[in-house]
Amino acid sequence: MKKKGFIFDLDGVIVDTAKYHYLAWQRLAQSLGFSFSEVQNEELKGVSRVRSLEKILAWGGVTLSETDFKEQLHKKNEDYLSYIDSMSRDELLPDVERVLLYLKNQGQPIALGSASKNARLILKKTNLFDLFDIIVDGTNVTKAKPSPEVFLVAAKQLEIAPEACIVFEDSVAGIQAANTAGMLSIGVGEASVLGKADRVIKNFTELPNDQLDQFIQS
Repeated sequence: MKKKGFIFDLDGVIVDTAKYHYLAWQRLAQSLGFSFSEVQNEELKGVSRVRSLEKILAWGGVTLSETDFKEQLHKKNEDYLSYIDSMSRDELLPDVERVLLYLKNQGQPIALGSASKNARLILKKTNLFDLFDIIVDGTNVTKAKPSPEVFLVAAKQLEIAPEACIVFEDSVAGIQAANTAGMLSIGVGEASVLGKADRVIKNFTELPNDQLDQFIQS
C-alpha cells in the first residue's frame, strides 16, 4: 500500500480550543481596559502567542513595557491552561477520531503540526496522543505559519516527501503554509475563508473512508 503523510493542525481541526483562547484573550483585554471581539479573534487563528498579543494591544491602543508584556503573556497562558485542564473527549470535533483511527488502521503515517505549545497536553486529555506518530508543535519550531516550517519538519520526521503529504487546516495562515510546502491542503471550515485550499470541508463528516482511500492512492 502507498504511504502518504497525513498532517493535522490542532486548534479548530481536532478540538475547538479557539473558544478558550478567545476567553483568555478577552479576560486579558478587559484587564487592560478595552474589549476584544470574536471578529478580531478570527484574525488570531494560526498566529503565535507573542504576535497575537501584539495585535490585541494595537487594537486596544495600549503599550506595555517588555516586562509587562511577558507578564501578560504568562497570565493569558495560565488562564488558557485552566480552561483546557477540564477538557475531555467530548470536545473532539465531529468524526475526527474515526478519520485518525481509519488512517492508523491503514498503516498511514500521522503527524500533528500545530503552533500550540500545549498540544501534547490536549492530545492526552482527549485520549488521541497514541494515534500520532509525530508531534511537531510550538516547542519544536521557531517560525509561525504562514511559514511552512512546522509542516516541513513534520514531513521530514515522518520520512515522507512534502508532495506526498496531506494537511488539514482551519486557518488562512495554515493553508498558506501547506501550499508553500507543496502539500495538498484541505481546509476545515468555511470555503469563503479558506478559498486558497485545494479542497474545503465543513468538518470530517464530509470525508468518508472511501475518500481517505483516494488520498492514499492518488
